[in-house]
Amino acid sequence: MPFALVDTLFLAAMVVELRMENRCAAGCMDLLKWGLMNASSNTPAAPIPGKAGAIHVDGHAYPGSVAIVGGGIVGLALAYRALDEWPGARIAVFEKETEVGQHQSGHNSNVLHCGLYYKPGSLKAQLAVEGIRAMVLFCQQHGVPYDRCGKLVVAVGENEVPRLRELEGRGKTNGLQGLRWLGPEAMREVEPYVRGVAALHVPEEGITDFPSVCRAMAASIRSRGGEVHTSAEVSSLTWRDGQWRLRASDREHSANFLFNCAGLHCDRVAALAGERRQTRIVPFRGEYYELNAEGAQLVKNLIYPVPDPRFPFLGVHFTRMIHGGVEAGPNAVLATAREGYSRRDVSLRDFADVISFSGFWRFLAKYPRMSAYEIYRSLSPAAFLHSLQRLVPALRREHLRPGGAGVRAQALTRTGALVQDFDYIQRPNALHLINAPSPGATASLAIARHLLRVVSGR
Repeated sequence: MPFALVDTLFLAAMVVELRMENRCAAGCMDLLKWGLMNASSNTPAAPIPGKAGAIHVDGHAYPGSVAIVGGGIVGLALAYRALDEWPGARIAVFEKETEVGQHQSGHNSNVLHCGLYYKPGSLKAQLAVEGIRAMVLFCQQHGVPYDRCGKLVVAVGENEVPRLRELEGRGKTNGLQGLRWLGPEAMREVEPYVRGVAALHVPEEGITDFPSVCRAMAASIRSRGGEVHTSAEVSSLTWRDGQWRLRASDREHSANFLFNCAGLHCDRVAALAGERRQTRIVPFRGEYYELNAEGAQLVKNLIYPVPDPRFPFLGVHFTRMIHGGVEAGPNAVLATAREGYSRRDVSLRDFADVISFSGFWRFLAKYPRMSAYEIYRSLSPAAFLHSLQRLVPALRREHLRPGGAGVRAQALTRTGALVQDFDYIQRPNALHLINAPSPGATASLAIARHLLRVVSGR
């Protein structure tokens, strides 16, 4: 399907009368039932009778064998932590690609987020603050490059100042250290080419190389007796005789407990295990530009806008990369494939899965202007440049060249709400991580520790 046709379909959906939205959604669901091929009618898996195969230590019990579906950074962090916290357990990771960390973990800004944006008391707030410290320690111990270079969040106009003040309050509540409120002159001492009426300097933020983190985690897991299976796509999950039976690349494996960390495919893996898909993964593609050598001189470290609090996206920003160069982006445009890193990547199965979901139509009905603008900005380099020039006016079109892209696994509810916090489904014999986008990479080791303790009752 040509990408222009796909964009036209989205734009057409946005101009239908809002009162027709439910009827449209119902019609699409009838027309595209085949798109729900992964929705399971099975009953939820039965609990482990008497926690068969459990290991008991200090009054706590944990599974004797664990299967982790998904070899991205969170799945690997779970295995890495489990080898320490669950001694004696057999830990195995199953990744469908030939290498670990090939999707969200390898297609992102590589920014270390310290917890500025997240609602106090939320899992994101708790685990980002703990997670960045754990991730920095991991990088130090395993020789992964990182730099706590700091970030500037810029209010371009007076109307953004109250939201920036709110971010400052959230950061202080969440335990961030060294936050500084800056006026126009002071902010230009940090970033000489930036423009705005106020800025918040966040010294604890930084950059790293998350693909290298994934490789280091996999090497450590294997060296300590854990298993990391690549080219091992899980095609079936069956609970039988107190164990999960997994079929991965035509081989059968077994485990007492299942962790689903499949990211872009987590809702489908949950369905394989018997869960009903109450939320759906909707893929949002984030596109980047790279700055040429002259343009890169305009940015020292990290420059971010004040984000729209209605959405879990941070807005297009500037990121100095750990191995050199500067990226600008990402936007957040609906992708037509869960692994669709280009507008030309279209999966009919994935596309049908989105438009046959009533929550998608409710989302479009709530935010038609934002959705249309993101498509327009994706297609228009001039519009993308304009967004960047709000922060750095000296940037010119010739400074930009097309960069890479990532796809964010964003959970969407049936009401059309984007799931803002980390979210999971807990069962006696399984835990399905349903929503773990940014700051999931930074917080991965803290997420892992939290989930292990949830399961073991600590």
